Amino acid sequence: MVLNPDKTPVLLIRGLLRESRHWLDFPVLLSEQLQRPVLTLDLPGCGALHKEKSAASIPALRSALQQQFAAHYPQYQGQQLHVVAISMGGMLALDWALDAPQQVKSLSMINSSSAGLSPFWHRLQMRNYLKVLLAVLAGPIQREELIWQMTVSSALQPEVLKQWQQWAIEQPVSRSNALRQLWAASRFRAERKPLCPVFILSGLADQLVSPLCSVALANQLQAPLLTHPTAGHDLPLDATDWLIEQLISHLSFDHESRLRC
Repeated sequence: MVLNPDKTPVLLIRGLLRESRHWLDFPVLLSEQLQRPVLTLDLPGCGALHKEKSAASIPALRSALQQQFAAHYPQYQGQQLHVVAISMGGMLALDWALDAPQQVKSLSMINSSSAGLSPFWHRLQMRNYLKVLLAVLAGPIQREELIWQMTVSSALQPEVLKQWQQWAIEQPVSRSNALRQLWAASRFRAERKPLCPVFILSGLADQLVSPLCSVALANQLQAPLLTHPTAGHDLPLDATDWLIEQLISHLSFDHESRLRC
């Protein structure tokens, strides 16, 4: 299979305390199905950038991502992007679409939320308050166990959890960066609808962020709401094939972009 570089690339953005490796094989599978580039970035303070200081606002984090995109992917400058983002990543992606409307061709927000549209006990479900606090304070092994409990609804995959823990040891997110990102996400407000098509995707078994937050976003942004009955917060892990099917079906991809064997 040869990827066509002329096709609109897809940019994936992760959320709180996560790095690009947490997409697992999703980028490869999506790229194979679409026959187009699928790109990833790390937030300052996470992954390859774990030694950097994370900004404490969504606009500042978004600006850092835009700078990183320009530096890492100069070949795609001037091209439009389909942006697919999860949780806080969805907030960053929406802010990006509003800041650079000529660049974002479509926006897909997965299990995201907004202040002003949803109460705080929906944006972070009360059952997880103690776990979130412990996750911020805990070492990498326990932190990843707690994050798994809050974000994944499918059966435990020990090999994946071990990967998460190994990445957290190799490239740890500091407590201060974790708190900055939490503060940034808590203040985000989705007040305007971008010019591009928007799609809201939600796992109805999300234990971290209430699915009602996605309903509120869909209403505010006048966007279709696509739901999976059993997926949790980490929808790309819980329902990989379903998510890829939704993206192929609903985004404005060219017909010839489908994989040809």
